[in-house]
Amino acid sequence: MKVTINDVAKHAGVSIKTVSRVTNCEPSVKQATIDKVNEAIKFLNYQPNLAARNLAGTKSYVIGFIYDNPNAYYIIDMQNGILSACKDQGYELLIHPCNAKSANICEELTTMVKHARLAGLVLTPPLSEDPDILKALDAIEANYVRIIAGEQAGAEPGLTVLVNDRHGAVAITQHLIDLGHKDIAFLSGDHHHESTKERLAGYRQALTENRLPINEKNIIEGQYSFEAGVEGANKLIELEHRPTAIVACNDEIAAGALFAARLAGLDIPADLSIVGFEDSPFSRQTWPKLTTVHQPNERIAQIATELLIAKRREQHPVMSRVFTPEPVIRDSSAIPKG
Repeated sequence: MKVTINDVAKHAGVSIKTVSRVTNCEPSVKQATIDKVNEAIKFLNYQPNLAARNLAGTKSYVIGFIYDNPNAYYIIDMQNGILSACKDQGYELLIHPCNAKSANICEELTTMVKHARLAGLVLTPPLSEDPDILKALDAIEANYVRIIAGEQAGAEPGLTVLVNDRHGAVAITQHLIDLGHKDIAFLSGDHHHESTKERLAGYRQALTENRLPINEKNIIEGQYSFEAGVEGANKLIELEHRPTAIVACNDEIAAGALFAARLAGLDIPADLSIVGFEDSPFSRQTWPKLTTVHQPNERIAQIATELLIAKRREQHPVMSRVFTPEPVIRDSSAIPKG
């Protein structure tokens, strides 16, 4: 027979309400009681019924992951990080891909929050950076945590996990400069992502701090895709004065650039150094393996979810956390020829 909450309460010698408070990780339960209930749960192999929990009261135990990002590796890392936190805290995950540029995006998200009775949302760029979306969610008093690019939280209240993309871009560009590169190009991602702006700003900052000229012809606009990396690299290769190194806005772009360079007969890194950003599986699947910037997306998502659930339980979490990406040196960068 299926073990019920009544069985757990009887075995632990406590009330059903106490078992519910323990399984929901509510505050103000004595540690001795928590230990007693958890011991009964383990002994009886009790599995709480999430659907019943959601229907039984006003509290929800579902976290929504909202995203608009073509990078499958990024999405998988985010999903795994959120799932890890959800499992630890007794929550479930609802995944909702969407089009951030849709005219109905605000209505779509608010309707989903209401119908799914979500406990909270994990918002990733560019959704987490859209003031209209944030205003719409605030209007229905939705709980959410934002993952955004930046060094410090802005004036907006609320939970925020920041990724210091600018620092990472400065560091990876400085790596190329330290190798002796002076003519360094930049392949951009989508400009509606704040991370693109921050990484471009970091690239510019590193060149400026080292008194190197910024050649606007070396800055190629694009998207976060392999194809954009191929197209952007071809434009740079065709320049009369080809740069000796490329900073790509993410690893997928860098992999495309590497592919284009090899098709053009260039040796990587002897003829052209190429570096990426994020340290995704792309960086380890190319030949040579990409020098890149490590961004712990799974851990970032896990921390964001933990902050969100802590706020939901009125545990007064810190309002922001900052992650600082750092370079990972591999085989795609070297001293320039000559």
